Amino acid sequence: MSASQTPPATAVPGDDVPTLLVKIFGKDRPGITAGLFDTLAAYSVDVVDIEQVVTRGRITLCALVTAPAQGGSGSAEGDLRATVHSWAESLHLQAEIISGRGDNRPRGTGRSHVTVLGHPLTAESAAAIAAAITSTGGNIDRIFRLAKYPVTAVEFAVSGAATEALRTVLAPEAAQLGVDVAVVAAGLQRRAQRLVVMDVDSTLIQDEVIELFAAHAGCEAEVAEVTAAAMRGELDFEQSLHARVELLGGLDASVVDAVRKEVRLTPGARTLVRTLKRLGYQVGVVSGGFTQVTDALKEELGLDFASANTLEIVDGKLTGRVTGAVVDRAGKARLLRDFAQQAGVPLAQTVAIGDGANDLDMLNAAGLGVAFNAKPVVREAAHTAVNVPFLDTVLYLLGITRDEVEAADTHVG
Repeated sequence: MSASQTPPATAVPGDDVPTLLVKIFGKDRPGITAGLFDTLAAYSVDVVDIEQVVTRGRITLCALVTAPAQGGSGSAEGDLRATVHSWAESLHLQAEIISGRGDNRPRGTGRSHVTVLGHPLTAESAAAIAAAITSTGGNIDRIFRLAKYPVTAVEFAVSGAATEALRTVLAPEAAQLGVDVAVVAAGLQRRAQRLVVMDVDSTLIQDEVIELFAAHAGCEAEVAEVTAAAMRGELDFEQSLHARVELLGGLDASVVDAVRKEVRLTPGARTLVRTLKRLGYQVGVVSGGFTQVTDALKEELGLDFASANTLEIVDGKLTGRVTGAVVDRAGKARLLRDFAQQAGVPLAQTVAIGDGANDLDMLNAAGLGVAFNAKPVVREAAHTAVNVPFLDTVLYLLGITRDEVEAADTHVG
């Protein structure tokens, strides 16, 4: 064999190399993993793969190792088996050792992360999602929990099926089950620093800002009716905006400060923005509302970008008009692209979050579009939907766990 044909010392074993799968089960305690490998070390085996899971204090530890070289008596593997079982019994653990050849079966092409959010997550839902994944030809390689509150969030690592095919099958299944499912392609891109852009009204905040202004003008019901029709996509947004803003004409400019104080952030909004910023993400908002509110939110939350309409104020009074180009459905998508260019982030690595029909172009333009407690037309068109009232659940769709969020908060505190 020439030097070019000599495999490197770190090469994984070929399919013909004998290997042993060593599985340990039992009550978890410190030192189990070290103890197993100390035991295996006496037989000069190589570690091919390791996986360990602890659930409610019970450990499942799996080690795939090369079989020990047989001595003259040919009893090395038998000795290893006896020694491992004896060690396990001394710690009141169970051991299972399975002979085989080579490494794990290669994963299929096409890899995705399927995140499932349930409130609660029932066994029926888990079974249906798993069956739907299988129906696409996908294989579930790994499952782990991302969060246990305020929702249960679990992630399935899936191979062997195209991401779009999984989305197509899982979306109607999730809607029927009443759970939220997000499907994103696996790869380095998921861990890259990203740009997250949100709608404001009924997304970052719980309120519709124009309705807060309308309450001060005594026309709240009339404005709310027009707003609802616009969000359902029944009215042209720009026309509806001008019609609603006209009703605010004559209000004293001091109402701006009053409205700012009335704005309520959506539960989880601070956690979402704070965590994204700690990770080096850039965060922005685009709104069909007004800069008189979004500028204050930008300062309060430390946002990188903010764009909205501007209420015209003349001689201390609202004129009933807006100035400049209207931020509408197409404008939001355009601003997403502008923010991405300024941030130096490819559009494929952007995340957009919104609830209304005027968010649809932005959601579809982003690498991941998230419909947050959205109208039906938006849920059906977005990449994924979140239907729980906690904005920070979006973090789970990015593979960030609740434990990681809390650990970061504790460290900073």
